[in-house]
Amino acid sequence: MLHITNGDAAVEVMLRAGIEGEILPWRDVLHEGPVPGGLTLENLSEVRASFIADSGWGEQDEVAKEFRQRDAKLSCFRDHEEVLLWFEHDLYDQLQLLQLLDWFSRQVPGATRLGMICVDEYLGPMEPGRLAALYPQRGPVTSRQLALGQRAWSAFCSEDPTQWERILAADTSALPYLAGAVTRHLEQYPSVRNGTNRTERSLLQAVQSGVSRPGRIFAATQDAEERRFMGDSTFWSYLNAMVESRPPLLQLRGGAQFHAPAAYPYPAEFGEQEIMITAAGRRVIADEADWVDINDIDKWLGGVHLERGNVWRWDADGNRLVGGDRSSSG
Repeated sequence: MLHITNGDAAVEVMLRAGIEGEILPWRDVLHEGPVPGGLTLENLSEVRASFIADSGWGEQDEVAKEFRQRDAKLSCFRDHEEVLLWFEHDLYDQLQLLQLLDWFSRQVPGATRLGMICVDEYLGPMEPGRLAALYPQRGPVTSRQLALGQRAWSAFCSEDPTQWERILAADTSALPYLAGAVTRHLEQYPSVRNGTNRTERSLLQAVQSGVSRPGRIFAATQDAEERRFMGDSTFWSYLNAMVESRPPLLQLRGGAQFHAPAAYPYPAEFGEQEIMITAAGRRVIADEADWVDINDIDKWLGGVHLERGNVWRWDADGNRLVGGDRSSSG
C-alpha cells in the first residue's frame, strides 16, 4: 500500500500505530503563495519550491529536491495494490486533498485501488490506537469525489476568485469538509472594512487584548479557529509584516527588531519578546485605517495575485467577494 498524508507528524503516528506500507507526506502550505492553474504537477512543484525558499522556509535546492522525490513516488502509484489518502477537515488538508483528487482524476489507475480516510480530527496529535481504528473504516474514492475535487482544484487555481466562491453554491456533499475550507480561505482575502484578512485581524485583536509573547499570540489565534490550519512559521511571517510596515501595526517593547526564527526549536529569547499594538494598529482594528493602504499588497491566494489594480476583498456581512480597490468596494 501507499499511504499519502498531510505531513511528518501524521507519518510518525501512523508508524507507531503499525500501519503497513509506504507513507508519503504531502508537504505544502497551499493556502499561502502562488498556485496558478494550467501547470503539470511537476511544473507547479517548481513554483511552490521557489515560493517556499523565498519565504525563508528552506534552501532552494533542497526544497526542490524534496518536491521532485515526492512527485516521483506519486507517479509510481501503480506499483501498489492500493493508495490510501489520509486527510483532515481543515483548510491545509482540504487543499492538499483537492490537489491529489484532481491529479488522480487524470490518471489511469490500472489495478490499483484508491481509498480515502478524511476525518474531523487532527492526525498529528492523534493517539496511535485511535488512528489504527480508522484504518478499517477506509472507503473507496468515488467518481463524484474525483469530479468535485477536479472542479474545486481548478476553481482554486483560477485567476478569477469568483470561480472558487461559486463552489459554495454547488453541491459539495461528496466532500463534506470542503465548503468550510472554501469559506475559511475566502476569509483570507482583505476585508472591505479595514484590509486585514481573518488571520491578521485575529492577530491584532490578540495583541490588543494584552497577549504579548509570540507563542501565546499564536495560541490565541489558533483558539479562535474552528479548524486550525496554519503552522507557526507561516504565522510568524504575518506577524513580521505588521512589525515591518510603515507605519507598523505592531512593535516590540523598547523598539527592538522582531526576527522570526528560521527553524524549530526556537531560541529562548524569541519567546521572551514582548509585542505591543501601535496607534496605527488600533486605527486598523477600529476600521479607521486600511491595512492594504498602509502595507500595499502583493499576495497570492491560490491562482489569484492580489496587487494594486487587482484587489479583491471579502465582505463578511454579505458573505461575498467584492472586486476592485477599496474606493469601489464599499
